[in-house]
This record gives sequence, C-alpha cells and structure tokens, in this order.
Amino acid sequence: MKNHPVNLFFLLFGITIFTACNDKKECANPETLKKEIIKTEKEFEIAAKNMGIAEAFYFYADSNAVIKRGENVLIKGKENIKLYYSKPYFLNASVVWTPDFVDVSERGDLAYTYGKYVWQAQDSTCVIHEETGIFHTVWKKQKDGSWKYVWD
Repeated sequence: MKNHPVNLFFLLFGITIFTACNDKKECANPETLKKEIIKTEKEFEIAAKNMGIAEAFYFYADSNAVIKRGENVLIKGKENIKLYYSKPYFLNASVVWTPDFVDVSERGDLAYTYGKYVWQAQDSTCVIHEETGIFHTVWKKQKDGSWKYVWD
C-alpha cells in the first residue's frame, strides 16, 4: 500500500490525539479541578478546627510554601509556618474561611482561590477578639495528586 497523503494525515492525527492526553496534567477538566480545590479548602478549614491551626497549616503546606503575615512578614517553608502557628496566641484561636473564587491553570497543576476569612482568638482575660479579611491562596498539585498551598 502506498503512503497516500490522506492516510498519512489520519495516522499522524491519531497519534497526536492518542499522545495529547497521555499527560493527565494537559487533559485535566478545569471544572473537576475547581471542585478538587474547593474540597481541599474545606478539608483544610476542618483540619484547622480539629487538628489545630499549626498542624493544619503544616499538613496542607507544600515544602516550599510561603505565607505573608503582619506587616509584610514572609514565613518561608512548612517547618517555619508550623513554628509560627505554634505561638500561644494561636492555641486558643480559630479560623473559618470560604473561597469566593477559584481558578486553575491550563495544565491543571496550579490553582488559586480568594475569599473571606474570620479569625477569633481569646486573650488571657477571656475576651474574644475577631479579625476579618480577604485571603488569597495559591495551590500546587503534588506528584501524589493532592493539592498543597505554596502561597497564603
């Protein structure tokens, strides 16, 4: 059989289609990924309540995570993030948040969310202090398929 241009076209087209989705990151469904991120955000929030803030922020952090707190203070690395949240202030604190927006990269390996949060902490005189604000989190898909934050 001669190599006819039409046959060659269909052969190359078939190979392209077959290999294009071989890398799951390239073929990820954006809506499915957005649901994964929202689920991860909710699990993170529940973990903060059940495990404690330091453990939750440690567990959901990428090894190279960075958080910005206070007046332009950057805390780098999950170990330092855990140390930061191990301060006495956070032992009697709670935090709740809700993403108002989520988007994912075309490759499906990065995502970001933003929304509102509420921190509550009790001081030594049993007065509860509340702080509200806007959060912005950048998520990175890990090799095991889980999501960890790289920026918060």
